Amino acid sequence: MTNSTARRLPFPEPVKHSVRSVHSALAQATREARALPTFIIAGAQRCGTTSLFRALVQHPQVAGPPLRKGVHYFDTGYARGIGWYRGHFPLRALVRSGSGRTRIEVGESSPYYLFHPLAAERLARDLPGVKVVVMLRDPVERAYSAHSHERARGFESEPFERALELEPERLRGEEERLRSDPGAWSHAHQHQAYLSRGRYAEQLRRLEGHLGRHRVHVVESEAFFTDPERVFTGVEDFLGVDHCDRIRFSRHNARPRRQMPERLRARLSDHFLSPDEDLAQWWGRTPAWRA
Repeated sequence: MTNSTARRLPFPEPVKHSVRSVHSALAQATREARALPTFIIAGAQRCGTTSLFRALVQHPQVAGPPLRKGVHYFDTGYARGIGWYRGHFPLRALVRSGSGRTRIEVGESSPYYLFHPLAAERLARDLPGVKVVVMLRDPVERAYSAHSHERARGFESEPFERALELEPERLRGEEERLRSDPGAWSHAHQHQAYLSRGRYAEQLRRLEGHLGRHRVHVVESEAFFTDPERVFTGVEDFLGVDHCDRIRFSRHNARPRRQMPERLRARLSDHFLSPDEDLAQWWGRTPAWRA
């Protein structure tokens, strides 16, 4: 085996686990000296959030968690406390503005934040001034992609159409339960809300209500993947960082899947007609998948 071949081999899982454990212990021991995020990519799931985050952390004025892109604090991990959350980020001394130094924007990407009923309120309370980026995609394609993703991860056992039929029953009362019990968790709400997560306007209004419209920046996934430089410049402007022309763009977490039957696509497109009109009214523009 050559040295170059050895370098390309992935670390065994026990080694990865040991590295994560050591880093986590060190990070928690120094958590009071660590920065909190100034921006969040909040969703939507299966809309390219990983690809955008991987592009952002290449920017010299942006930093994120060293071991994972998403911490999932404001949705499923809130009971752990803000100190635990702070422990995932860089030391303040490394990101603070100083003489001759450029400030570093710190962020993470957890796509359940957009859909979780308490995340926006928690973000506003714990991260005053935080900016939120939201990526949107044709909700029909998003639902189909999410189902494939959850099946592959073992969180869904039903075929797509059956899962859609089951969704109302699976989600009945779950949002109310999450609201009333801050420590609650719902498998169905997080992993099986294929249609519900595609009603974007109500989720964006919730963010706006807690953060203000000026702190929410919406990106269309199709535009990002077809013209990444232009879209990325808009994100840079929103975050207040300099333009960087050395970013390498790539698609992450794409999963091969069969084509959706046209009859089903047409039915779902009709289903989302009213939610898409609601989105257009909030956004002030027609989304690309309806243009």
